[in-house]
Amino acid sequence: MKIAFLHYHLKPGGVTTVLRHQVEALKNECRVLVLSGAPHRSPFPAPVRDIPGIAYDNDGKRTENPEETAASIHRTIQKQWKGGCDLLHVHNPTLAKNSAFLDILKALQELGMTLFLQIHDFAEDGRPLAYFPQEYPHDCHYGVINSRDYRILLHAGLKPEGLHKVFNPVKPLGAAVRPTCATEEILYPVRAIRRKNIGEALLLSLYFEKSQSLSITLPPNSPADLVAYQGWKRFAADNRLNIRFDAGLDHDFEELLNRSQYLLTTSITEGFGYAFLEAWTAGKPVWGRNLADITHDFTRKGLRLDHLYRNLLVPLSWIDHQRFFTQWKTCILDNSAHFGLHHTVARLDKIAEKMLATGVIDFGLLDESFQKRIIQALLAESDKKDRLRTINPFLQQPVLPIDIEKIIDHNHKTVTHAFGTGAYKENLLETYRAVSGHAVKQRIDKHRLAASFFNLESFSLLKWRPYVE
Repeated sequence: MKIAFLHYHLKPGGVTTVLRHQVEALKNECRVLVLSGAPHRSPFPAPVRDIPGIAYDNDGKRTENPEETAASIHRTIQKQWKGGCDLLHVHNPTLAKNSAFLDILKALQELGMTLFLQIHDFAEDGRPLAYFPQEYPHDCHYGVINSRDYRILLHAGLKPEGLHKVFNPVKPLGAAVRPTCATEEILYPVRAIRRKNIGEALLLSLYFEKSQSLSITLPPNSPADLVAYQGWKRFAADNRLNIRFDAGLDHDFEELLNRSQYLLTTSITEGFGYAFLEAWTAGKPVWGRNLADITHDFTRKGLRLDHLYRNLLVPLSWIDHQRFFTQWKTCILDNSAHFGLHHTVARLDKIAEKMLATGVIDFGLLDESFQKRIIQALLAESDKKDRLRTINPFLQQPVLPIDIEKIIDHNHKTVTHAFGTGAYKENLLETYRAVSGHAVKQRIDKHRLAASFFNLESFSLLKWRPYVE
């Protein structure tokens, strides 16, 4: 088969890593070509051609004509292979990083190209600035990286024969090193964007043993996330928290990994969920927040994650809850309108009353301003630390279960078997055969899609509200 890949760029990390894995998995099975919107500087394991018209927008302005860009893509593929490719595999096409992108895809369909559109991230999942108002491409195949997104897109109108699960492969992080060989360092291996819930990691560090410290590897790239991150750095310094930020800038990641006691995750949302899988391949346990809608794909394959917690509940009385619910309702109404949804104030008031009646709220639903107040309260009054232990029993128990060595061995084998490159290659080839051999008539109902991501009981200001110092 002849497979052409298309993405906005080939910058390190994220989708580019997945694309690289796909190319490497196919190297002995298919002929491949990669089309990138921006010049690439690092080596890539496949021929790469630059198509400037598919790059990110520059200040929201585009000079390239969508039809001309589509024609350039078509010519480039025809030049590589007489007769063209069997399919064009497009990554993250529904994010409005390029305002002409959907028009480009439509023009490619009109040129007779078979499209396979793989979604890693949804604009409807807390990314309103990346939302396309027009319809998404129809009558083509889609791929997703988890079962949650699969269910959501089926509900939004796609058909089973036109929707495919393409779980990411997991490559071993390094040689296995047992926790007994490590220091007392806890590692949060993350590029610290807001969704990674850095405040919760800082809160958990208050319950570490005195000898333990927390290291966070990398700063974010985006300006909005960077401002929030700098705020946490100042907060940690002002309150003398034992946190090492930017650890990955000064130290090799494998060194940080090898000397860590365990890896931490406090993220409130994930796409595929590498954080729950990769550590086991290096003989390291993972602890932190369990995202059940993501980890279900892993636990049904046998991965043991029972020691992770589902939420971290804090008393509403520790914050100005009236101010919180005012911001919460405003944020819901503003974002609902942006996605064409409608929620009445009366309905939101009813949900808020229900949440108030519990007397507690999940820390992950709060934005940074409220999270900082909670942490300051814990630092100021030791009895509040005790109360939080009572509400969240996992804070008063040893973090890792006594049989952690058995769990490490079990999970290492599970990840290697279920998410290794061999299984990944076979699934990818099977998907390509289905895409190239079966035309589909289907379209996404965007209203249903957006509604699926608006769970009001778990609506998080950290995820949806712009950062406020």
